[in-house]
Amino acid sequence: MKALIEREGHSAVAESVRVVLARLRHEIGQSQLDEKSLDLALGGLSTAVERQLRESLSYSLRPLINATGVILHTNLGRAPLAACALDRVGDTASAYSNLEFDLATGERGKRDVHVDRLFGKLLSNDPVNDPVEAHSRAAISTIVVNNNAAAVLLALNSLAEGGEVIVSRGELVEIGGSFRIPDVMSKSNATLREVGTTNRTRIADYDSAINDRTRLLLRVHRSNFEITGFTEQPGLDELVVLARRRNLPLMEDLGSGALIDLRSVGINGEPGVLDSLRAGVDVVTYSGDKLLGGPQAGLISGRADLVARLRSNSLFRALRVDKLTYAALEATLLAYVKRDHNAVPVLRMLRLSKDEITSRVKKIVSEVKSAQLKHLKLELLDGESVVGGGAAPSAVLPTRLIALCHTHLSADELNARLRASTPPVVARLEEGRVLIDLRTVFPEQDAVLIETLHSLG
Repeated sequence: MKALIEREGHSAVAESVRVVLARLRHEIGQSQLDEKSLDLALGGLSTAVERQLRESLSYSLRPLINATGVILHTNLGRAPLAACALDRVGDTASAYSNLEFDLATGERGKRDVHVDRLFGKLLSNDPVNDPVEAHSRAAISTIVVNNNAAAVLLALNSLAEGGEVIVSRGELVEIGGSFRIPDVMSKSNATLREVGTTNRTRIADYDSAINDRTRLLLRVHRSNFEITGFTEQPGLDELVVLARRRNLPLMEDLGSGALIDLRSVGINGEPGVLDSLRAGVDVVTYSGDKLLGGPQAGLISGRADLVARLRSNSLFRALRVDKLTYAALEATLLAYVKRDHNAVPVLRMLRLSKDEITSRVKKIVSEVKSAQLKHLKLELLDGESVVGGGAAPSAVLPTRLIALCHTHLSADELNARLRASTPPVVARLEEGRVLIDLRTVFPEQDAVLIETLHSLG
């Protein structure tokens, strides 16, 4: 232990010794070790301590290879950041910045100006001939909080505290982590007024529910499921007309928040932020780390006067984001402004064709098979990737899969071996087979993936 203590310090080594001995005592107490196994364990104590120390001093949050084909995998951190965003984060984190400082006046500034100007370009760039309509569309402002749940909470509290919010029963969704729209509404001190039924809600249901306590009409994107069959839902244009006629703001929780036309990548029926604002929605809330492809953030875009009310709410300070999020978000938005969509990993993955994926798949399979592995078998299959993250729940993207099977390992055991590799590889498990989808594997990770597969043979 002496060299280990000199290198890592007495305290860290002593803690690792305690952990190893406690584990060994537990195994002895549970009669898990015979005499031979006990001798081996005692003889390998120093090695076990060193291994435990190495694990205790290593990072828990680790990069990995996402081979699931789920682009916005919430458990795997959703959208990976663009290289330009990483550079901006590094530059901003390693020095002081003008986060809340106006360089022109030398006075205190507002942190949201760094991205509001870019959102202004992206959300107000649709030329129209009517000057009145053009002015209305130009008056769009955006603020940033720490996630979309916070954005919904802030908007409801600012616009409807003490009053009622009308929402369809078919939109009272629950998404990952037991996040429920009714619970958020309750925390915002706004009263939920449900209208319609789970499968059918008409515009007349909204109209008849409006009373002198109504403060807001709310539309919620269903996010991770669809209702099909005998259904009815008022169009967004109908809700806009009703909101104008009854002099109420209309808010839409989009969730995913695409800033491009997703039909260009074969995804239909998924509304974008600009679509909602063009239709006349007053306030739109959405995520930064979903289809936008940036850092985790909750974004609120809409009428400048309403967004100003949200900005002045004391909750805004409690929910605001730091300089690193602004740096990553600003860089991501600049890629959109420059129309450099391939710089954003999520958009690049969405655009990958099946032929492009097939070319990489064949190369990997060829290299692995050339090693003449005894136990690992590879097979090529047609398959489908999904968007994930509660976005476009019915959309699938054609892909080519690598199916793995092992002569000595079950599918579960093989999957566990992949997760235990360095870096970990997270694959799909379907019908007793381990499947690898390269849509979500960066091309520069292909060589590492090949090495990992070699180690399994």
